[in-house]
Amino acid sequence: MKDKTYASHSPAAYQFRIPEQQLDSILNRVEQFPWHEMPEDGGWNYGANLDYMKELCDYWVNKFDWRAQEARINSFNNFKLNISGIDMHYIIEEGSGPNPKPLMISHGWPGSVLEFFDLIEPLAHPEKFGGHVEDAFTVVAPSLPGFGFSGPPKRPYGPKKMAGVINSLMVEGLGYERYLAQGGDWGGAICSWLGYDHSQNCEAIHINVLTMRHPDGPQTQEELAWASQFDEDQIMQDGYRVQQATRPQTLSYAMMDSPVGVAAWIVEKFHDWSDVPTGELEKAHSKDNLLANIMVYIATKTFNTASWIYYGRREEGGRVLSPEGKRVEIPTGCAVFPKEMLRWPPKSYADKIYNITQWSEMPCGGHFAAMEEPEMLLNDIRKFARSLRVYAKEK
Repeated sequence: MKDKTYASHSPAAYQFRIPEQQLDSILNRVEQFPWHEMPEDGGWNYGANLDYMKELCDYWVNKFDWRAQEARINSFNNFKLNISGIDMHYIIEEGSGPNPKPLMISHGWPGSVLEFFDLIEPLAHPEKFGGHVEDAFTVVAPSLPGFGFSGPPKRPYGPKKMAGVINSLMVEGLGYERYLAQGGDWGGAICSWLGYDHSQNCEAIHINVLTMRHPDGPQTQEELAWASQFDEDQIMQDGYRVQQATRPQTLSYAMMDSPVGVAAWIVEKFHDWSDVPTGELEKAHSKDNLLANIMVYIATKTFNTASWIYYGRREEGGRVLSPEGKRVEIPTGCAVFPKEMLRWPPKSYADKIYNITQWSEMPCGGHFAAMEEPEMLLNDIRKFARSLRVYAKEK
């Protein structure tokens, strides 16, 4: 790493390894899980499908190679640095060429930094993947506070407060006075707050989800139709969100004791939120990728603290960015994937919240864009970064 100014101390190199005894304990609990009934007409209508969960757990116990996944995690440049009292984990990959632009990429729930494993190298070293070195980024991928390899706050943080921690990581911790930010799911909300509260450092944001709302609400017929459809979409999706935003501690007692429970809670979301036909989850996500992400929550014992972000957002005031109707004024790129479960609004509505300089409507893809369609997302990030150079000249 280059010499930089750090927050409270120098970053410490980090490697993650599950002790053999802990790994055996996890697999034993999976193997001994007391399977139970599902309604005959179940499918995926009632939640995680019983037959699929049995199949996944059999693979987990008998075929899944955690040590191979662990080696891949540790093949990246992992560090920890104390920021605002939180031991923040991050992966950093210095970009190629003379002037790679710092790019912070942030995940959400129920994801992790593992979402970006197919993006980090191509973003940092495009010339190795058929691209041009002038498109290189220095990539910083943090684990959000309380998620995975990062330590938790003492009480719930929402995305606004997390944005402050991440800005401190980038600026005070790593010495990047100016940087770009990209995110989906909670990462999209965090990027929004970076663009709104920290525009002195965050030059531009690229998001593949729209989580924020304008206080005036929808106005046109198209916007009103979107809002109505959005509410209808969420009726069968809202249970987990309400639980985690109101009583996360009660949920934690079951989840922290059950690897299969954590897996089912997360697998349901990957099934419902990805651009796949019902019952065909593995058209987008392999068992290895699903289980690697699930194991991060289980092995780091962070299912509980990761859920706190929902409670934190409720305390921060929910989805409204500005009660006065102010918007993010730095350039904003939007990658609009058609099967995003948080249905995208018409651009006319998004324009009230962001200074949108790039709006890309994708042909396919869902909520987990970095995993489902990494090439599309990669190309759109690069395109956005190139447009910023033009935008700067025009200004």
